[in-house]
Amino acid sequence: VQLQASGGGLVQARGSLRLSCAASGRTLSTATMGWFRQAPGKEREFVAGINWSGVSTDYADSVKGRFTVSRDNAKNTVYLQMDSLKPEDTAVYYCAARYYSGIVYSRTEYHYWGQGTQVTVSS
Repeated sequence: VQLQASGGGLVQARGSLRLSCAASGRTLSTATMGWFRQAPGKEREFVAGINWSGVSTDYADSVKGRFTVSRDNAKNTVYLQMDSLKPEDTAVYYCAARYYSGIVYSRTEYHYWGQGTQVTVSS
């Protein structure tokens, strides 16, 4: 499966962005999906995850209540709605897929990755 992340950009603090992750080559309808981010000089970290049906989601504490992950299996696409953005949210955001059940936080458990999209939040 090939993943293509998009929707990043420059936004002011307290603004919003919606990231998309579109897949080709294989259906995402059986995949657990994750969003990760990596800031300069930092490790890539888990942001949000969603199970194959969309019923189960999970978030890093730093984004709970501000970010919402969702999916549209008919469109083979996963989304990350980011509201109330903060400068510390600035990072390259990646979507990732794993064809096993269960949302996991470790990036090594995800086998397919998108190329990343830059999100920059100005103060």
